[in-house]
Order: sequence, then C-alpha cells, then structure tokens
Amino acid sequence: MVLEITHIGNPILRDICVEVPEDRLLDEDFQTFIDDLIETKRHTNGAGIAAPQVGEPFRIFVVEVKDNPRYPYKPEAPLTVCVNPRLKFLTDERFDNFEGCLSIPDLRGRVPRCPHICIDALDRDGKPFTMEVKGITAGTFQHEMDHLDGILFPDRMKDMHSLSTWAEFKERHEEAFRTQVESVVAKWGS
Repeated sequence: MVLEITHIGNPILRDICVEVPEDRLLDEDFQTFIDDLIETKRHTNGAGIAAPQVGEPFRIFVVEVKDNPRYPYKPEAPLTVCVNPRLKFLTDERFDNFEGCLSIPDLRGRVPRCPHICIDALDRDGKPFTMEVKGITAGTFQHEMDHLDGILFPDRMKDMHSLSTWAEFKERHEEAFRTQVESVVAKWGS
C-alpha cells in the first residue's frame, strides 16, 4: 500500500525517532509496514525514504536507486532496509550534494556530505549487518539518517543561495551537478 507522505511543517519530521524493538520488528504488522514503506518509495520515485516521512516515529529507512526518473544521474543502489542504524564517517572529506526530499516538494539545495561512511544496522529480519557506502549513495544514506534525528536537508545547507525549485535546478544547475556526480563517482565509487 502506498502511504501518505508527511510534508515540512508536520512536527513528526522534527522528532527524534525511537528504536524499533526486535519483537516489534518481526511482528507481521511491522513487516507489512516495511513493505508499504518500500512501495511508497518506489511509487514516489524517491532514492530513499524514512519512517517519519510517512508519519511513523521509528528508526528505520530504506534506500534503493534503480532507473529512477527523479534522479537520472544517480548510480544504482540495491534495496537496503536499515533498522536502528548507526552511521560513522570514514573520511574528513565532503562534497556538495544537490538534494531534494519527498517531504519538501519541489525544492533542492546543496548540502555537504561525507563520501565514505559505514552503516551498522539490523535488516528487516533483525539480523545485524555492517556496510561501507561511498560516493553519491553515501549522501543518500546520510539524508535518510538525518530524518531519524528530526533533521531536514535545509538544516544542513551552508548557503541558502542554492535553494531552488526543481524546474530551476533542471534549467540552471543539473548539467553542472551531473559533472560533479561523475567526479565523485570516479573518485569514490557509487
């Protein structure tokens, strides 16, 4: 089932989410919620989506990029469900990521992101996993992690002058950003 997206101004987007208890994670209703979260991400062409974006205060997000018309320049990323994740930066380097958000329709802006991170989380079955994520995809994981702590991408922007509508981004910034994405991917991988 496709869930309704919460938009900026909804207080749940500013809350710090609660951890998912393991017994709750394995509950049939919560597994259905995970399926719905994935379906909602795919339906809205998001690169990722976090629970508070559909009105649920839990520390869970999903990331997946495959033939995404909303982000045609993003490298593919397999479906990854992260429950109760922890994130660690593996470099001091940063790149400017031009981000959008399902909860902030029609706006984009430059956000500094780390190009090499480590995620420790549980998968949807409660099994712990650790993964390193690099490049532009690392920015997507950081964006979703921020949602779990009540942080939206404009909060991370260093210069509000880059804030633009999608149409203005496409006309004035997308070509240069595609070149930047290629550079980040060449250096760090996806």
